[in-house]
Amino acid sequence: MTEKIQTTLRDSAGMRWTALLLLALAMFCAYIFVDILSPIKELMQEQRGWDSTAFGTMQGSETFLNVFIFFLIFAGIILDKMGVRFTAILSGAVMLAGALIKYYAISDSFVGSAIDVWFTNNLNHIPVFEQLGVSPFYEGMPASAKVAACGFMIFGCGVEMAGITVSRGIVKWFKGREMALAMGSEMALARLGVATCMIFSPFFAKLGNQVNVSRSVAFGVVLICIALIMFIVYFFMDKKLDSQTGEAEEKDEPFKISDLGKILTSMGFWLVALLCVLYYSAIFPFQKYAVNMLQCNLSFTELPKSSFWASSSVTIVQYAIMLLVAASAFMFNFMKKKALKYTMLTISIFSLVVYCYMGYMRQSAESIFAVFPLLAVGITPILGSYVDHKGKAASMLVLGSLLLIFCHLTFAFVLPEFKESQVGGVIVAYVTILVLGASFSLVPASLWPSVPKLVDAKIIGSAYALIFWIQNIGLWLFPLLIGKVLDKTNIGVTDPTQLNYTAPLIMLAGLGAIALVIGLILKIVDKKKHLGLEEPNIKE
Repeated sequence: MTEKIQTTLRDSAGMRWTALLLLALAMFCAYIFVDILSPIKELMQEQRGWDSTAFGTMQGSETFLNVFIFFLIFAGIILDKMGVRFTAILSGAVMLAGALIKYYAISDSFVGSAIDVWFTNNLNHIPVFEQLGVSPFYEGMPASAKVAACGFMIFGCGVEMAGITVSRGIVKWFKGREMALAMGSEMALARLGVATCMIFSPFFAKLGNQVNVSRSVAFGVVLICIALIMFIVYFFMDKKLDSQTGEAEEKDEPFKISDLGKILTSMGFWLVALLCVLYYSAIFPFQKYAVNMLQCNLSFTELPKSSFWASSSVTIVQYAIMLLVAASAFMFNFMKKKALKYTMLTISIFSLVVYCYMGYMRQSAESIFAVFPLLAVGITPILGSYVDHKGKAASMLVLGSLLLIFCHLTFAFVLPEFKESQVGGVIVAYVTILVLGASFSLVPASLWPSVPKLVDAKIIGSAYALIFWIQNIGLWLFPLLIGKVLDKTNIGVTDPTQLNYTAPLIMLAGLGAIALVIGLILKIVDKKKHLGLEEPNIKE
């Protein structure tokens, strides 16, 4: 038996990390589609008539079915009952179906169609949901936004199902090994999707000097097809692993409602879940408005069309440099020789400076915000490795909360003061965005690996599903709230680049403050109940 265990795929570092790479690449593609419209908010207003409320309502619709139809809970049950392989393929197929609907809604062929007319005249009043104030549609909402919201709801079911499946898959392949490092690395790579989206969504929308927002969504649909392929390849790897270990993919014990009771009665679980929803609500909804926020708080000069910095080729060059930053920063964590290690660090820092300079020269808010995940790519593996070997996960969550508060208050009060200073404003923006990305890297490195310490392995899928469901409440609510607050605090402002973002940013900083309090409570509970959150994952 010992000889058999030593020859499994899971025992091979190369195969273990290959499985992780497949899962991470799938989520990388999914993350691009999640924010595919975020960097072109102003174009959506110009091309499709979406104001901030319509934009925010559509963006928040991603999580509507997960929250109010409890799809995520069912997804967790499916995951526990059917296993990682089946759920991964299912999630990829659901994502693709939703992405195709959203693409049709944004496309030119939708304009003036029978579906356009029907949605214009219908779904303006949704009984029960409207009375509760949670309707995904409202009277006057553009038909294209309604249909896009329908597609995004379906996509959201798939992407959140994929999220819990990937987390479960990592636990399966890395438990007792470098689990925090693996989860941090997966999220770091996946978050490069945010930078990719910020760079390429406007690139495709403005390709050929003719604006067409549907091209951006088409780019995202192609990537979702790639994500599905990644899940299919993972299917065969995971099946091979089970054939080697003799583990059954499907569980022998049927799911029982009492299993959920075991999760819901854990105070540690609730504190971790609340921290999760607060963290993610302060980041993901912000990402959807961040480019527009920078457009409103920085002074940009319109570049002549003949300029190199306005050309499409500079987009490719900058993206290549971004990948160099990410790759060298990531590799820095795994180099054994000091000379090679610091060579990677030097390359990463130099490339980051070049990338930031190019973003400034392009006079582009989207290329400036694309720096968001780059510092996280470098430090997330460090943090994950630290949690694996030293622990202190709860303490890291407290630090992350402090950084969240600092960053959102800087955006609200400091950045506007530099609006007349092009260089100063861009520097403040870059530093704050990098720190915000770094603070967010604390979540996958410390929070997600803590969940297996709080619940039985048999119901880990349901536990992740419950946390994701709670998280989705915030991801539904806050894009909508930000849009409504923007419209209420900018009455009469018609130029989407002249909005005042102070109120929404204060609201997001408030989420960080609540997270800080809960993080401190979690440290106390962990100490009293010995949950093991401050202990290392790998016992020396």
